[in-house]
Amino acid sequence: MYHPFSVADTVKAAWNIFRKNFVTIIVYSVISFFLLGVLGLIIGFIYSPEDFWGSMVVTFILVWLQAYTTLGLYKLIFTVIDSEYYDFEFIQVIPKAKMVWSYLAVIFIFAFIVTNLGILIDYFDESPNIQFIIELIAGIGGLFLALRSMFFNTFIVDDASGPIESLKQSFELTRGYLLKVLLILGIIILLIALPAKLSQNYPIVSVTILFTYPFVNIILAVTYRKLVYSHQDVDDDIAETN
Repeated sequence: MYHPFSVADTVKAAWNIFRKNFVTIIVYSVISFFLLGVLGLIIGFIYSPEDFWGSMVVTFILVWLQAYTTLGLYKLIFTVIDSEYYDFEFIQVIPKAKMVWSYLAVIFIFAFIVTNLGILIDYFDESPNIQFIIELIAGIGGLFLALRSMFFNTFIVDDASGPIESLKQSFELTRGYLLKVLLILGIIILLIALPAKLSQNYPIVSVTILFTYPFVNIILAVTYRKLVYSHQDVDDDIAETN
């Protein structure tokens, strides 16, 4: 049976997945944040910020670990979705090296674009009107790129796609659903921004990131799966979790 894409159904399905697998997902989040925090503290004691090459190595290690834990979370999410009625082993949620390198390649592509845009904007410091136009175009283009490419990581994990292939697949997946994807992005930003704002006055609220971070990624994973099914005349298994 064909299932059209619905934002409300997507968020509801994501919540049900989060609720049913709450302990597993939270334990993974706690371990990930703990590892990143400990590594950050260790690195802070053993290297000097004035050391350029040392800083480069440290930055790469942190980015690599962040990529590893992020892809591991997506592996876990897809595993609990696909293994709802049977047990799975920890080895199943460990991302492969190819996935990590593909993810990093896309991140570096985006970083290259952003860096060069920043250089271009700085070049027109003495021409504020031109600078404003460039910033406006970059902002609109950046939002469009974010909307069309926001599922590249799910293709890397779920389809073992390479960096360029995953970007192309994400662009194709979001074709015809831009407004609904924008709404999903708005919900995700709200779930991230609201706790961050509140934590400025109430530091204890910062703990909620252990819950909101995995939940927004579940929303992305479920959105990806539902968009895949919406392009096909097949049954949507995730819809049955509602």
